[in-house]
Amino acid sequence: MSEANTNDQEHALLNGLADNDTGAIETIYRDNYPAIRGFIIKNNGYPDDARDIFQEAMIVLFEKAKSDSFVLSCRLQTYLYSVCRRLWLKKLQQQNRFNPSIELNHEIVPVEDELELHEQKEADFKLMENALQKVGEPCKSLLEAFYIEKKSMPEIAESFRYTNAENAKTQKYKCLVRLKKIFFAQYKNTD
Repeated sequence: MSEANTNDQEHALLNGLADNDTGAIETIYRDNYPAIRGFIIKNNGYPDDARDIFQEAMIVLFEKAKSDSFVLSCRLQTYLYSVCRRLWLKKLQQQNRFNPSIELNHEIVPVEDELELHEQKEADFKLMENALQKVGEPCKSLLEAFYIEKKSMPEIAESFRYTNAENAKTQKYKCLVRLKKIFFAQYKNTD
């Protein structure tokens, strides 16, 4: 699905939320609640906590959606996750249940800072994905086999018909150098 379609769908969901459209609310809930529930349970919470926090975040989103000045500058999922995360960490601190190992140091990062960081990472991932498409074959497949499929060098040597694992490793290094060149050339052009 293209980014334009995703943006249009997310804006339609926000408009639906602002108009109390049950379908939009159910879609937002279905698409986002499982990740929030997982985060909260993984970080000292219970299913009831997840429901409460998600409901609070939906209220925040509802109020934002009704505001004419609100502009969603990231994906809806990112926004909701950030709001829920911030609400949950705040609740843990209030209940003295906060564990510093929960994805943060000792402070709550403002949502805007977190969103900006997430958006930058998302943009970098898109650049890397684009660079991977441009690197060509067999480099693309070789790098995916190693980094994504987690295949060993002997497995890669056999799959790609290299004489041995050392030759596969050399080829992987050359492909990685090529990928980095493409990535950083794109990166420089975005600044």
